[in-house]
Amino acid sequence: MSSAQNSDSVSHLTQREAAEIDETLMGPLGFSVDQLMELAGLSVATSIAEAYKASEYDRVLAICGPGNNGGDGLVAARQLYHFGYKPFVCYPKRTQKPLYTGLVTQLESLSIPFLSVEDLPLDFSKDFDIIVDAMFGFSFHGTPRPPFDDLIKRLLCLHGYDQTRQKRPVIVSVDIPSGWHVEEGDIGDEGIKPDMLVSLTAPKLCAKKFSGPHHFLGGRFVPPVIAHKYKLRLPPYPGTSMCVRIGKAPSVDISALRENYISPEFLEEQVESDPINQFRKWFDDAIAAGLREPNAMALSTVGKDGKPSSRMVLLKGVDRDGFVWYTNYESRKACELCENPHASLLFYWDGLNRQVRVEGSVEKVSDEESEQYFHSRPRGSQIGAIVSKQSSVIPGRHVLYQQYKELEEKFSDWSLIPKPEFWGGYRLKPELFEFWQGQTSRLHDRLQYSPQEINGKRVWKINRLCP
Repeated sequence: MSSAQNSDSVSHLTQREAAEIDETLMGPLGFSVDQLMELAGLSVATSIAEAYKASEYDRVLAICGPGNNGGDGLVAARQLYHFGYKPFVCYPKRTQKPLYTGLVTQLESLSIPFLSVEDLPLDFSKDFDIIVDAMFGFSFHGTPRPPFDDLIKRLLCLHGYDQTRQKRPVIVSVDIPSGWHVEEGDIGDEGIKPDMLVSLTAPKLCAKKFSGPHHFLGGRFVPPVIAHKYKLRLPPYPGTSMCVRIGKAPSVDISALRENYISPEFLEEQVESDPINQFRKWFDDAIAAGLREPNAMALSTVGKDGKPSSRMVLLKGVDRDGFVWYTNYESRKACELCENPHASLLFYWDGLNRQVRVEGSVEKVSDEESEQYFHSRPRGSQIGAIVSKQSSVIPGRHVLYQQYKELEEKFSDWSLIPKPEFWGGYRLKPELFEFWQGQTSRLHDRLQYSPQEINGKRVWKINRLCP
């Protein structure tokens, strides 16, 4: 996910500065046009994927011009295909250079349809969810010529749907909304009004006139020498993201937030008879999908006062005996487990539209098991566990830093840090499982495993629950 950056704190480039930066990148700094185009197109695609999910906005029309901006659009279309969208491309003035013909070949190999201007519907709203405006970039000046003048007029017609409250495709402009002046913006207030602007390298001056809900910066390739020379103030890109949001995210109606899940059917005849085996199967899927912290689980406990509390903890072991996690034995959850040794675990794997709920009784693991796990942790985590009197009130974060530093010095010559008595593990022994998989129209799959005794043996009965 990208983080938001105040638009006023970000540098904006003139047309001359933008051209000079490109010349420097492709000159003394050794970048090639195709490298920059690949990075730019990927940035556009990731920005779109962040704001407009493929489950709701899957039909994409990329309108590409003859220059580099059009090349960015071709790359974005290819990336969007791999992200699960259904792209179409309108590329009326093709550039007969190997770079561009290669991009066309790549798109054709994916069976991405190319539409001529004549093939395009007069009303874009019925056939597309997203229009990518990649016609003209920052080097363009003058008046758009055919057929792009007509295409821009068609995009302008979409604004009329806002007054009639009809659904229309969202418009995503690459670097510069086509037809805008690169520095003065939408002169006369008669141009395209995109819903999203993806600025590349750095926003151009016209971006200050952009008023749509989504403004992203992409093109994570600006070296320090460029930033220093032009005194660029650019936001940091979070994690491994290729885009970062500029300005505030649009306000949303919470009641309108919803996801239409698309998943394969989860049928009784396909599941494992043993819920532990089924859990391992889904857990392995979560790991294979590269989901972040697939072992994160919500632990819910209830004390003698009958008031529930929940928190996220990390699963550290699962076997036939149950699910294991580690914590402070003097924390709130530990006190509640002492008063009521029953709990519920909830795993939620968003990327797979899956969750697993497990209920059961809870007991402490053996001292030997806790000791072994404690010493398998990083040394800093061991000291942190000693420092934290979990759930107790402290005057400030500086207290933790000070105590950590003192213990770090104290144990600097110790080969083994002693495990504190107040720290150890718990094991939930499952008495009920529920496996949930999201489906379209809220007709979710819910399969519940509950234990039964048949002929003196414990077996698991599987029931389907109404969603």
